[in-house]
Amino acid sequence: MQAYRIKTVVIQNGAITIKGLPVRAGEKVDVIILSHSGSTGKRHYSLRDKPVRYLAPFASVAENDWEVIR
Repeated sequence: MQAYRIKTVVIQNGAITIKGLPVRAGEKVDVIILSHSGSTGKRHYSLRDKPVRYLAPFASVAENDWEVIR
């Protein structure tokens, strides 16, 4: 199986047109649509560019969970 990358834009009615494909007429192909990030309007990384605040940056983490300390 050979993969080809062709970039195009979806037109107003939701259709795309791809011309000049390097395959023979009648040949079966698989079509995979990959949307570029940000083009769907959804934010995949909701915490990106949010401020980070550390309450106790030098405190132990889960100290009471260690059996060796008990």
